[in-house]
Amino acid sequence: MKHWTAWAAAGLVAVAAAIAPAHAENISGAGATFPYPIYAKWADAYKKETGIGLNYQSIGSGGGIKQIHAKTVTFGASDAPRPGKELDKYQLVQFPMVMGGIVPVVNIPGIKAGELTIDGPTLAKIFMGEIKKWNDAALQKLNPNAKLPNAAIAVVHRSDGSGTTFNFTYYLSDVSADWKSKVGNSTSVQWPVGIGAKGNEGVANNVGNTKNSIGYVEYAYALQNKLTYTKMKNKDGNVVAPTSAAFQAAAAGADWKSKPGFGVILANQPGAKSWPMTTATWILMYKQPKDPKASATALKFFAWCYKNGGKMAESLDYVPMPQKVVDEVEATWKAEIKTGM
Repeated sequence: MKHWTAWAAAGLVAVAAAIAPAHAENISGAGATFPYPIYAKWADAYKKETGIGLNYQSIGSGGGIKQIHAKTVTFGASDAPRPGKELDKYQLVQFPMVMGGIVPVVNIPGIKAGELTIDGPTLAKIFMGEIKKWNDAALQKLNPNAKLPNAAIAVVHRSDGSGTTFNFTYYLSDVSADWKSKVGNSTSVQWPVGIGAKGNEGVANNVGNTKNSIGYVEYAYALQNKLTYTKMKNKDGNVVAPTSAAFQAAAAGADWKSKPGFGVILANQPGAKSWPMTTATWILMYKQPKDPKASATALKFFAWCYKNGGKMAESLDYVPMPQKVVDEVEATWKAEIKTGM
């Protein structure tokens, strides 16, 4: 991917910052691995412009929620939107930063990226262990021209509390009654089969190193690791590839103000071109922060990202938030987050 060198450099900067002691002006955050590629890219550009760094721990949405609850960071990051009751309990403001897509990734000898198609019910059966081999009749029906091996499917899933898992299992619950009743939807579920890996990074690495495997990751991780992503059949019955346009199509009709904290789920949206596993990722901050100056510094960074980070987001196949939503988010900051600024 032509933009990967820049992203890798940004990632190294963010990792180094996360390990080093926090500078007084640095912004501290923790959580979702899904948006880490774009947060790293934004952080690198912002530090070059302002001298202010970002100490972001890419530890999964569950970890980010725990850390913001414990008030050990200025912001938490989660791909699983928090319900209104939780936001009220902890006096948190929640807002979306960017959107992207979750993609199935496979490692099947002879199969290239985009050559395999999977639909939701079949994907659910694979992750439930009901479809055990790649040459299963259901997969062959979806891929009549593919040479699928008579080989056992190695399932890879997240082992940590994960917003990516939340959205993945939300989608599977929406398309499969069996999945909904037997496994369900959460940031962490009791997986029927497979091996666990930590973070999008861990799943990507495991799939990349395991023949005849399947996993699910944010699209940028699939591109980073040169993984074989699949196409999917969407709610309208059309076969679509994971692209920024397909992610945007899924978000086109979203009513962001319909849920507390803009917590709209974008999985399995209608539309001829919609990618079925599209999601936003959210930031969590306190209305009455322990360190108002730190919160003000973080909000300046997020405002800069909204204003200047759209092309960087698109370069990594994320989708920037619509300007109308940005305006509503920034109005919420002014009304609810007390920074004294």
